[in-house]
Amino acid sequence: MNPEHWIGEGVLIVTTCIITADGATYAVSSILQERITRLSDSWLRVCLRRQCHFVIDMKFLTLLALSLFASASISSQAAESYLVMEANSGRVLLAYNTEKKRPIAGLTKIATARVALDWATLSGTSLSTYVSVPQSASLLAGPNPMQLVPGDRIQLRDALYAALLSSDSYAAHTLAVHVGQSILLKRQLQGDPHKTFVYEMNQLAKSLGMRRTRFTNVHGVDALSRRAYSSASDVARLSVHVMRDVGFAFYVKQPDRKVTIVDINQAKRSYILKNDNTLMGENGINGIKTGMSAEAGQCVSIHVHRSPVVRKIDDSRSQIRKRDLVVVVLGSDDRVARCKQLISQAWPLYDQWAAQGFMVSAKRKELLNVPRL
Repeated sequence: MNPEHWIGEGVLIVTTCIITADGATYAVSSILQERITRLSDSWLRVCLRRQCHFVIDMKFLTLLALSLFASASISSQAAESYLVMEANSGRVLLAYNTEKKRPIAGLTKIATARVALDWATLSGTSLSTYVSVPQSASLLAGPNPMQLVPGDRIQLRDALYAALLSSDSYAAHTLAVHVGQSILLKRQLQGDPHKTFVYEMNQLAKSLGMRRTRFTNVHGVDALSRRAYSSASDVARLSVHVMRDVGFAFYVKQPDRKVTIVDINQAKRSYILKNDNTLMGENGINGIKTGMSAEAGQCVSIHVHRSPVVRKIDDSRSQIRKRDLVVVVLGSDDRVARCKQLISQAWPLYDQWAAQGFMVSAKRKELLNVPRL
């Protein structure tokens, strides 16, 4: 018998057995076929070098196939972190690896935008103000969808849209340098405006109880030096905080935004920013942001809205209970599929909790507290 043909048949029989046993595993068996083929090929090379023969054990191969799938699923899950909570009550519904410190890539820009908006409010600065792309932007890595160059000018509002919708690192850096310079000037200090801004981001994290977070830049691009990190629970805290602000929520729910850039020669050019969050509009999803890098993997934080429940107390009073999920996924191989899965699991858990009268234990461990600043 030709060994190559024999092993090829073995692979086919294994996958066919799995399909026959459980039709729902068809897609799984397709993935396994490639894995087992590669493993079988290595066995074939050993066999040919040693000129040996062996008899295939179908039960063994079936068990091997199932164990390969199980180990692949476990390792994939172990590599990621996720947390799902009801944003208004703080009730955690699903959680895994929530406290693991890890890079979060472009989700960093959620904090960047929040600090910039807080500064604009406190300083009374109009978001229509034009700011210049600094010379230091030429040293940046990361997304630059609008092809910004030092000397270009853009409105603060449009820089915020670019950072939040298209994860524009140049726009985020421009915001940070401008705001950082303003803060230093106000405090009559000398220093690095970027570092000054990052300090404010870390102060925001501290005030929200984000104890497993350290920001080192404003864009989340992987760095070789001092590394930034956060956790699923901390990103959830930040996401709940920013989505309480209807202004911030308006930014991140836009499907697109037309912005105008003025170059150094005063010539204007327009650009249409597209929201990178492909989940927007599905299943009540109305925010907030995605992120991805080699170190961070695929990351996303989303906000899912459901119509509030109104319960009449008496003729003059009603009780309104808002229902919104925050779903955070970090380090995923497929953030879209994972989010959809988590949402489908979370709402029934919430409904079950509601049917039980929204009961909370004495120690309130099932709640994730997000301070109101």
